Amino acid sequence: MEHLYFRPEIAPDQFLPIFVVSTLVLIFGAGYAAVITLSKMGYFSRKWQPVGYLMWALQTLSLYELAVLIQSNHFTTKVLLVTMIAYLFVPHLYFYLIHESDKRYEEAESPDKPHTN
Repeated sequence: MEHLYFRPEIAPDQFLPIFVVSTLVLIFGAGYAAVITLSKMGYFSRKWQPVGYLMWALQTLSLYELAVLIQSNHFTTKVLLVTMIAYLFVPHLYFYLIHESDKRYEEAESPDKPHTN
């Protein structure tokens, strides 16, 4: 049985806007990750975190615009937006896990408790 797949046609004049918007998705995503990571690590002040969240919002809008430009179906668009919500929490989860593991190993290595190997 032969399967037929229908893909939407992308007009030649849409290639540049698609390229620009997809580049903005990458730039804003890297900016969000960098600003949040550097502020959590203490290299930037916590005052920079709203700038990171602004970059996340711009990335989300750019990704939605990209989904519209490439004529994604509704399911794919919803999956992309749910992924963006998950991407909002990933750096926070990462630093929370590092903080908790540091606390756990500091308690294990404290001088008033004997080491168990």
